[in-house]
Amino acid sequence: MGNVGRFDHGEIEALIARWRELPTCTYRSWFLWEERIKNFRSIRRGLQAVVEDIDAGTFGNAYRGSTLETVVAAVAEQRQIFKGADHAFLWKPKLRIPDIYENPGHQRSFGRFLQACDCCDTEAGVLNAIHALDAAKIKGLGPAAANLLYFIHPTLVLPFNTAIVKGYNALTGAKVKLGRWDEYLAMRQGALAINAEYRTLLSNDLGAMAGFLFDIGAGHLPLPPAVATEESLAAWEADLAKVRADAAALRLQSTQIEEDQSHTEVQGWLRDLGRALGFNVWVASNDRARLYSGGRLADGCLDVLPVALESSLAVDAIRLIDVLWIDESSRVAAAFEVEHSTSIYSGIVRMLDLALGADDGMAGRYFLVAPDRREEDARAQVARPAFRRVADMDLRFLPYSELKTHRESIARFGQGLRPIDALARPLR
Repeated sequence: MGNVGRFDHGEIEALIARWRELPTCTYRSWFLWEERIKNFRSIRRGLQAVVEDIDAGTFGNAYRGSTLETVVAAVAEQRQIFKGADHAFLWKPKLRIPDIYENPGHQRSFGRFLQACDCCDTEAGVLNAIHALDAAKIKGLGPAAANLLYFIHPTLVLPFNTAIVKGYNALTGAKVKLGRWDEYLAMRQGALAINAEYRTLLSNDLGAMAGFLFDIGAGHLPLPPAVATEESLAAWEADLAKVRADAAALRLQSTQIEEDQSHTEVQGWLRDLGRALGFNVWVASNDRARLYSGGRLADGCLDVLPVALESSLAVDAIRLIDVLWIDESSRVAAAFEVEHSTSIYSGIVRMLDLALGADDGMAGRYFLVAPDRREEDARAQVARPAFRRVADMDLRFLPYSELKTHRESIARFGQGLRPIDALARPLR
């Protein structure tokens, strides 16, 4: 490829390298965020629920309260790049868009689109589904739907929003317009070529490419001048220095690091408490190497899940549950999802995967562990129609304050799950 639009290979390579190092840009604050990967399965599971509701005729004719609202809200909760992703799906009554709520035929077309993308595993299959949706001419339903597809096919589908389009146009000199699938697909093709050229600095996961374009379009990553001069390059370096020194963004980054550390600390409390009560403990597979208490979070914990769980169809999701307490018979006595600031929705979905995937039905107790202030959020999520099965699980809310105050006395004098049950609050 050599050049990208107005810039040569060396300039783009240097720009990507700098982007990867900036703590306020999406590569460090979102793409490398350990919680990011956990969301893929739960969002895909949510999209399957949308398809099931449309097929069964139970989706309804409103966005509010639907399974689509649940899963789109989970997408919008992702950091920076997906903020505002729900706007495209909110019902605009004056314009009567997107027209998938009042038009049953369009609703079914949207369901077929999601199902086709979920069932295929090739680029051709995804493109065919997009072309079929575009041919349906559903008013108000455009390329923003690519944000949903990204969580099904992260190596095939580029996320989409205004900042990404602006970034692509600024980088390449293109004139991509919002709202049209053909324009989006042309941008995707160009982005794939750039991603292939700079793969060693980007990723097979197109989230990295999208984040790079997003930061350019949002003004977080100034571009070098199109025609390099000593004076203009100096001005660009000054812009970069200003970005690095952006106090508000740095405070945000600091807060996000603090949130991740708090999440790990609570996992450590649960690990130590479970072991003190005589349980074997499993720590989420993507958290095992986190530093905690002078060692790794997974120190003293199981290296593999019991055979019954390893053979479950939902084992990939079960491995990501934050903490499991496993008894002597290799059954899950208690499952804990720590939701410091991440999506309550995703945690509930992983709990459901465990409950529905257990050979002997319900597997012990299920706890959402979160700051006290998030209790109402947890109750609101559990009340959604998408979580009707939660009633069978006896899902409970365990507030940080109770766990912090009582964990040491429980470790010394407690037996079994009774002390934890006494601290937790039913969510149904």
